Amino acid sequence: MTETVQLNTGLQIPRIGFGTWQVTPDSAAKAAVAAALEAGYRLVDTALMYNNERGVGEAIRESSLEREDIFLTTKLWNDHQGYQSAFDGFAMSLQRLGLDYVDLYLIHWPADFRSDDLETNRKRRKDSWRALEELHKNGTAKSIGVSNFTVRHLEELLQYANIVPAVNQIELHPFIFEEQRPIVEFCQQNDITVEAYSPLSRGGRVNDPAVQAIAEAHGKTGAQVMLRWAIQHGTVPLPRSTNPDHIAENLQVFDFELTPDDMRELNKLTDKSARVAPDPHKMK
Repeated sequence: MTETVQLNTGLQIPRIGFGTWQVTPDSAAKAAVAAALEAGYRLVDTALMYNNERGVGEAIRESSLEREDIFLTTKLWNDHQGYQSAFDGFAMSLQRLGLDYVDLYLIHWPADFRSDDLETNRKRRKDSWRALEELHKNGTAKSIGVSNFTVRHLEELLQYANIVPAVNQIELHPFIFEEQRPIVEFCQQNDITVEAYSPLSRGGRVNDPAVQAIAEAHGKTGAQVMLRWAIQHGTVPLPRSTNPDHIAENLQVFDFELTPDDMRELNKLTDKSARVAPDPHKMK
């Protein structure tokens, strides 16, 4: 796999990555990441709240690959949002990973799930971003960005940011595309790369009849079609699996192309019940 996307920092990020949400315990995360690296993945995504950074870090450290050949992302959890606490959260992640730096560090959510106070959330976002900018400047976070930010949250951040986020990682798959189209377009207009988590709707929609019809036409699986759809929208999908065969299969998406008709058919598969993560539009 050689295809990459250039971030606004100048760094190249692989066109597809390996997600690790719910891959626990650490031994399972280590095995899954090792299988992914062996299959050819070079982008690995984790987070402090996934409780698997130790396993992810072990797989990376024990890999035969050079550290600079692996693009690693982790995230600041809600409990550590704020200025000093963001440094504390980042230090905790580095300690668990056993690494000196990460390639991308993200604010995981725009607000704490327990907080409904707009001004408090705005201050925590601003203070967190200020800390991330310092981590970027000192080189321990090669790129910085956000996750689950809506257009409103990004517009707010861009008013005070000295560094434009390199990435916004959001839930994205065909079944919520129309709902997510505004944030995808906003990011693309502002040179912010979109990463797509749960690109298979956690596997729950790969057998949809429309997806399967397109898959059969191309001699591919439903999962491969959904991943290719995300790539052709200019985003970076992050499929997750612990099955070595599926891990390898999900990478085989660069030898075919969906037609414009295929893309239109997939774009209109709207079903809000297919969202698998909390809706950040409800966060103040």
